[in-house]
Parts: sequence; structure tokens; C-alpha cells
Amino acid sequence: MGDVGERLPCAEEMRTTAAAFVQRVTARSRLPLDYSVASLRVVDFLVDGLRKNGVEEVRVREALFGLGAYVGEVLVRRAGATWIDFEADQRSYFGEPTGVRMPDGRVWNPLGKVRNCFAAGSSQESLRTFYLTLHGRARRPVA
Repeated sequence: MGDVGERLPCAEEMRTTAAAFVQRVTARSRLPLDYSVASLRVVDFLVDGLRKNGVEEVRVREALFGLGAYVGEVLVRRAGATWIDFEADQRSYFGEPTGVRMPDGRVWNPLGKVRNCFAAGSSQESLRTFYLTLHGRARRPVA
């Protein structure tokens, strides 16, 4: 599903990373990855499908990263978040270089959330539910 490479993208590159991922994935299928909240069900389905195949996380790392970038971009477009580069203590805590900051200042880690969903399964962790229960969202969708 693409090669993230050795150097992970910084915050200013995440929108492009998400778009490139969507382009690669939708070129082969008709998945409705349109950055809507409803599309997070598709992401849940994709993560669960990767998990059910019994593959180790390391083998699908790049796909999970792409899905995490997509989820983060949904937060940017629909919840008013902005991509940020984590500070050293945040990188250590979250295990990721980037995340999103919500309009109220809260910081979230969509890349790690996708990994957690992969590890736990969609019956335990849902990205759509994550969005719907997310604190700090803009009151109205951003666009």
C-alpha cells in the first residue's frame, strides 16, 4: 500500500501523505474514502480486515500509517483539528512524531489510535466511535 520510508512525515506533510494514501487505495478499488465521518466505518472495516488475516503488525505498518494519516485528516477537515509535530515528551508518550490539536487545545494521536484498533479489533476499538465521542471538536463541521 505504499512505502512510508525511513523518515516519517512531519505535520506539514500529513495532508499530502493522507491524500497519497487515498489515491493509492482507491485506484484499485471503489472504497468511499471521502474524508467524511461516515468513511471512518470503512477504515474500521479495513483495519479489521488486516487484523483478521492474522498478519503481524510489522507487515502492515505502512498501511496502518496511511490509515492513521487518513483518520487524522478527517479530524482536520471535520472537527477543526490541525496537524502538529509532537514535542519530545509527547513523541515519547504517543510513540509517533505527529498528531492533531483540537480547537480547544487537546492533543490526539490518530496514528496510534489506528494501531490500537488493529491490536484490539473493531469490536473493542472503533475509529468512528472515537470520532463521535472525541472531546474538543469544533461544534460544526469545518468542511
